[in-house]
Amino acid sequence: MSFKNVLVGQSGGPTAAINATLAGIIKEGIENPETGTVYGMVNGIKGALNDNLINLSEIFSDASKLDLLKQTPSAFLGSCRYKLDVKSDDIDNIIKILLKYEIGYFFYIGGNDSMDTVLKLKDKCHEYDIKVIGVPKTIDNDLNNTDHCPGFGSAAKYIASTLAEITQDAKCYSIESVTIVEIMGRNAGWLTAASALARLTGISSPELIYLPEVPFDTDKFLDDVRQKVLEKQNIVIAISEGIKDKNGKYVSDQSEIFKEDLFGHVQLGGAGKVLENLIKQTFGIKARSIELNTPQRCAAHLASLTDINEAEQIAISAVCSAISGESGKMMIYKRVSDNPYKISFETSSIEDCANHEKIVPPEFISPSGNDVTDEFIKYVYPLIQGEPDIIYKNGLPVHIMR
Repeated sequence: MSFKNVLVGQSGGPTAAINATLAGIIKEGIENPETGTVYGMVNGIKGALNDNLINLSEIFSDASKLDLLKQTPSAFLGSCRYKLDVKSDDIDNIIKILLKYEIGYFFYIGGNDSMDTVLKLKDKCHEYDIKVIGVPKTIDNDLNNTDHCPGFGSAAKYIASTLAEITQDAKCYSIESVTIVEIMGRNAGWLTAASALARLTGISSPELIYLPEVPFDTDKFLDDVRQKVLEKQNIVIAISEGIKDKNGKYVSDQSEIFKEDLFGHVQLGGAGKVLENLIKQTFGIKARSIELNTPQRCAAHLASLTDINEAEQIAISAVCSAISGESGKMMIYKRVSDNPYKISFETSSIEDCANHEKIVPPEFISPSGNDVTDEFIKYVYPLIQGEPDIIYKNGLPVHIMR
C-alpha cells in the first residue's frame, strides 16, 4: 500500500516556536504534490489512541492563518505527556488509526520523551511503509545530535531580556540586596546559561550563574555571595531549578515534596526560595527569589526570528525527508559556520537521539563553576537574533485558537 496523507502531533512542554514547526508541516503537506490531506492529533499521541484527529488542510485552507499560527504560543493541537506501553495494545491501536486515515507520513514534534514515542513506533510503521519522523522541540535544548533545538532561542531571548529588566529594578535602591532568578532546567543548564546574554545590554548581571552540571556546594555559594556583595551593593544570581549537591540531592528538595511525571521526572521548583532564605539567615540582608516559570516557554511576544524561521524550515525539511523515503529519524540542526551564522537541516537515527540528554559541556562553563565562558556566548548569540513582525489587534498580539 502507498498512503499519502500526513499526520502530525505535538507533545511535551510547549514553546514559543512549536507552532511555527506545525505551520511548516501543514504548509509543505498542503503544497507538496506527493502528500494528501494533513491531519492533526489532538493532545499528542493520545489523539491517535482515541481517534481524535482534526483536518488541518481544511482549517488552514486560508494560508494567511499560518502566519497567525507562527506567532501563537503553546501547542495549537494540544499536548500530552504519555509514555507508550509496548506491552499493551497501544502501538497496534495507533497503527489501526494510521491505516484508517490512510496515513503515509507521521510526524511527532517534541522533546526527549516524544522521541521515545517515535522510537517505539518506527518498527511497526515500517511494516506498513508508513514513514515516521521526529521533529525536535524543547526550550531545554537537551536533545542529542542537534546543534540546538527549536524553542531554545526564543526562551533564551526572553530570559536574557527579563534578567536585564530585573537587574535594572534590583539596583535602584542604595541598600545591600540579592535577587535570585530561578530558571527552568532539570539536568541541563542551557537556559540558565543564556542569562549571561543579559550582559550584552551593558549591565554586569547576573553576577553568578549556577547550572545543574556543576555540583552545588552551599558553603562555596555563600562565599561567592559574600564576595560579590562586598564588590557591589546589589547582585543578581541566576540558578537552574535542577541544581543539586554532590550526592545528587536537589536543592529544591528542602522546600516541599514534589511528584514525578509519567516518565519518572521529578517536577521541580523552589530552589530559589531555599537560597533566598539561606541568604537572609546568613547575611541578614534583603533577598528576593523570582521563579520565571511558564513565561519562559510562552512569551511569543519576545520570540527570536531566527528561532521561528528555523523551526518552520526544519519542519518543511522533515516532510521532504519523509517523501524521499527516510523514516525512523529525528530532524537535526547542523551548524555550518558561526560567522556568518549558517546551519543545515539533516536527519539522525532516532536511536541516537531518543533517551539521550545533552548537557552543557565543560568548555561552556567557567573554571570557577559559577559562570559561563565566551565560547558559550559565541554559541548562543546567533540563536536570539531578529524579531518577528507580530500582527496586533486592540493593542495585543493576535493568536489563533483551535
